[in-house]
Amino acid sequence: MTSLTHRRGWGFWLQLGFTLLVCALLTVPMAMSMLAGLTANYFVGLKSGLTLHWVEEVWRVYAGTILLSLQIAVACLAVTLVVGVPAAYALARRPGRLARLVEELLMMPVAIPGLATALALIVTYGAVGDLRSSWLFILVGHVLFTLPFMVRAVLAVMLSVDLTTLEEGAASLGAGFIRRFRTIVLPNARSGILAGSLMVLTLSVGEFNLTWLLHTPLTKTLPVGLADSYASLRIEIGSAYTLVFFLMIVPSLILLQGLARHGRPSA
Repeated sequence: MTSLTHRRGWGFWLQLGFTLLVCALLTVPMAMSMLAGLTANYFVGLKSGLTLHWVEEVWRVYAGTILLSLQIAVACLAVTLVVGVPAAYALARRPGRLARLVEELLMMPVAIPGLATALALIVTYGAVGDLRSSWLFILVGHVLFTLPFMVRAVLAVMLSVDLTTLEEGAASLGAGFIRRFRTIVLPNARSGILAGSLMVLTLSVGEFNLTWLLHTPLTKTLPVGLADSYASLRIEIGSAYTLVFFLMIVPSLILLQGLARHGRPSA
């Protein structure tokens, strides 16, 4: 242990200090913001005491936006899985210029500002029935935005595996396409699917730019409600809303990351 410490020069400690400083710069403001949501009076500080009153108030006023965000995120994840995994498989099995062109086109919603994409959706589909006033309209925007992340994550894993040889071997034993896809393709792409699911879920729950233009007073999501709470109510309400947001998203992130680690093939 002493020799290991001795080998570590000033460069190591400088990098470690810089890393801890960056972590503090990122986490301390969020921690202070959430702590404000548990403080009876933010302007007085901790001397005013701690309370759950503001969290209860957030749930009373904004429970609908929180549940709607979860509903949209789960639906978005389901759609991107159904569409993105087969799309990644098709791109992996048919490499070439056309596949690369399709892949780049899929990335267009990420490169274009969210407000521009939302405006395009409103102009194109805003007059279709009652779609404009439905949460499904927000779902369409979220799917457009998150689908590239699912496709890229799954495609990267599929390209690292020789699926052609594995499928040919399974086909020689009499396995049909559906069985090969279920028993060969999906298990080998599991780590990419879980990584893509992690990104889709977190991006959908926290997406603001698209949703800000697509939402209506009856389809307000969690990020939009968070912005409204900071803009029009006491700072304690907005901070408590931030705390609720973290309590919602962090367990999901930990669960998906655990599944992703469990799904990685062993050496």
